[in-house]
Amino acid sequence: MRTDTARTIRLKDYKKPDYTIKKTDLTIQIFENYTQVESTLHMHKNPEVVGFPVLQLNGIDQQIQQIQLDELVLTESDYQYEDELLTVQPGKDEFVFKSITHIKPNENTSLEGLYQSGTMICSQCEAEGFRKITFYLDRPDVMSVFTTRIEADAKQYPILLSNGNPVEQGELAGGRHFATWHDPFPKPSYLFAAVAGDLVRHDDVFVTQSGREVSLRIFAEAHNAHKTDFALDSLKRSMAWDEKRYGREYDLDIFMIVASDFFNMGAMENKGLNIFNSAAVLASPETSSDDRFDRIEAIVAHEYFHNWSGNRVTCRDWFQLTLKEGLTVYRDSQFTADTHNATVKRISDVDMLKAAQFSEDAGPNAHPIQPQEYVEINNFYTATVYEKGAEVIGMIHTILGEALFRQGTDLYFETFDGQAATTDDFIGCMEKVSGHDFTQFKRWYVQAGTPNVAVEESFDANAGQYKLTFTQSCRPTPNQPEKRPFVIPVKMALLSEQGKELPISCDGDFNSDTSVLLLKEATTVVTFSGLNAKPVASLFRDFSAPVTVDMALSDQDQMTLATKDSNAFNRTNALQSVFVEVIRKLNADIDSAIPESVDELIKATLGDGSLVDAVKAQMITLPSFAVLRTMFSPINAQALAFAREKLKRHIAVTFAEQWQQLANSLASAQPYEFNAAEAGRRALHGTAISYWVSSGQVEAINFAEALYRAAENQSDRLNGLQAVLSSDDQERSEKLLTHYYRQWKDDTQMVETWLALNAGQKSFDVAQANALMAHEAFDLTNPNKVRSVLGAFASNFEAFHAGEVGNYQFIAEQIVKLDQVNPQVAARFTKVLESWRVFTEDRGVPMKQALEMIVSTDGLSPDVSELAMNALK
Repeated sequence: MRTDTARTIRLKDYKKPDYTIKKTDLTIQIFENYTQVESTLHMHKNPEVVGFPVLQLNGIDQQIQQIQLDELVLTESDYQYEDELLTVQPGKDEFVFKSITHIKPNENTSLEGLYQSGTMICSQCEAEGFRKITFYLDRPDVMSVFTTRIEADAKQYPILLSNGNPVEQGELAGGRHFATWHDPFPKPSYLFAAVAGDLVRHDDVFVTQSGREVSLRIFAEAHNAHKTDFALDSLKRSMAWDEKRYGREYDLDIFMIVASDFFNMGAMENKGLNIFNSAAVLASPETSSDDRFDRIEAIVAHEYFHNWSGNRVTCRDWFQLTLKEGLTVYRDSQFTADTHNATVKRISDVDMLKAAQFSEDAGPNAHPIQPQEYVEINNFYTATVYEKGAEVIGMIHTILGEALFRQGTDLYFETFDGQAATTDDFIGCMEKVSGHDFTQFKRWYVQAGTPNVAVEESFDANAGQYKLTFTQSCRPTPNQPEKRPFVIPVKMALLSEQGKELPISCDGDFNSDTSVLLLKEATTVVTFSGLNAKPVASLFRDFSAPVTVDMALSDQDQMTLATKDSNAFNRTNALQSVFVEVIRKLNADIDSAIPESVDELIKATLGDGSLVDAVKAQMITLPSFAVLRTMFSPINAQALAFAREKLKRHIAVTFAEQWQQLANSLASAQPYEFNAAEAGRRALHGTAISYWVSSGQVEAINFAEALYRAAENQSDRLNGLQAVLSSDDQERSEKLLTHYYRQWKDDTQMVETWLALNAGQKSFDVAQANALMAHEAFDLTNPNKVRSVLGAFASNFEAFHAGEVGNYQFIAEQIVKLDQVNPQVAARFTKVLESWRVFTEDRGVPMKQALEMIVSTDGLSPDVSELAMNALK
């Protein structure tokens, strides 16, 4: 076990930097075995600082060639380089620091800093990767104007890119060339980007609302170049939407995107030069499903929206990460909702939140959206900071309404343009435009955990009064044993038995314009008057707050909500709640009878012509294991798997005729189009085929295979193939997977899908995982390939948790191995073991032992050790 203790960074210790960097000039010279970086920093001492403190610059794996202060070249006795810090003594208010160092991108498997990605060199600097490029004040509140010159072999790297606008390019001796880029907008080092490669460029143009013409360019390696059209179109639609919805116009003359096959995350919003994981930007109907088109559109929008919510206004320190990420996730969710179907988007977002963030809140690494301390900042790029952060922004919108929220964001962008801001700055703008006091609301930023709201109802027929009692609580989380009451917005309606919305008159803090009731106390009692009969309460419409709700509903009320609620989100939620309760009973007793209400609800949903196909598909799909596992404690993995399977098979068999009819009626031979209606049709088509195959009818699996073989788009292909893979026909499954790989082995994204399809089978085990990792298609240094195998296996509840307990030891061994290659990716996999306490002992004990093996390993990175040790505390 490591004996050294990693340094803990705390928000309370924040202080302004002693020095700032007004101007940064970089010369990056790429050679075969190394890259030379010459950095010239024009520095100023903070005028608030007394005296001349030492200058400490961050730097990792820098081979120093020369250090210089103004005109003085320093000797080794004039500076100190240890513990990833270079220390010098300036002795002046203004000075120029210059360094020449060598780095080795081709050996940098961490994919942070400057690294090799296939045939190109590219960068990733968020959060602290720039220190792997050169010595710098690598912190978000140090903002500088950058000028970057890149030199490289002209044949090997004909394209040379960096942030900002192109300034100069030309030829050099020895077959080399250069390009110089200048970014006029001050930015922190984490937004720096550089790319050199043999890339294919696709162009377009966008004309801003003020009439400026912006050149749009997407670059990809030749094997991916045919898949950039959709991203370009998504970019243009994002730019137009941001102008209309938020009044934000793009500021540079050029906007560029580069697709990289090797990338730790989805994408990065570097100013003017976004670098994307290929899987998050490249699409074609033949190789990309509707889900991928949807994801690409959202990520392109997300990174573009960062130009204002993250770049023009950045975060003061990494404790403010949700300031840019939570706000931008919320903005990209609005974009998708406006562009497609708002209900479908909301259901998808909430499913993801429940699956990823609720479990995070319930685990040993729970943290607020504004953490108060960290050891490794990469570990806080989490669903809490991103998705829960977006929910918090959404609650502000819900409380204020559209007009005031827009005024608040306008004030925020205008006030803090070109600055490094805090969450308090953002909230302050909302308070200023609205007059609303958000003091208590800010507890959402500093308190971890998912609040629970228990609701009790009563009705006084004589008085015509309906009473709701709301009691909120929040479980203890690490370092926070007690929680103070949150401000919880409850978007609501009262319904008649026929589903008609009733007028609301109450004594609570209710806004009739927004239909929002605010809860501020541990217990809130609200009395509704003027009612002729007991209403049905439709609460937390559109998931107006990230909370869990306990409310005992009669069967009749549950049926009203699930079949007649005009709010499609709440209608879906009510039906899903029925599924959960049935699975809960089967989990306790597998011989329990499945209530008739399930059949009634499925029949009512399928026969409702008012519902669009996509919503129908979401309503009748059983809750995923990722969602279910947040609702059970302790989790008996095998019992839960059996319970869900029994319910699915019941629905499949009972409605086999309807599934067959839907499978045939929803089939289409029309050319592929990605839009809400067509994506919804394909979603319902896939759901029907899945249920039909689960009914056990041979003609169903024949239909699925035929669809796979005839498909001319990836959505239909996967609808057929995944249905076959979910069946008990292993021979046919193996045959189709073999066919898939032979046909698509030269396409990177299709190979990643093939790996994930293998690892997603119910029968997948460690032996198959080892075989897959030994396959020619696998590469341990490629995060997408690793996620496709290890990520898909760990997410495969029936194989990973309900299968052999040796799976836990296997994943622990892979984490340790991967930690030597890419600590950031390795750390993400420790989370699959941290929930060991909520499983029954037969699973929990070996999960804990796997974690203990990890932390006993010498030389662990801070990324892995922080999460694994927290999981065992």
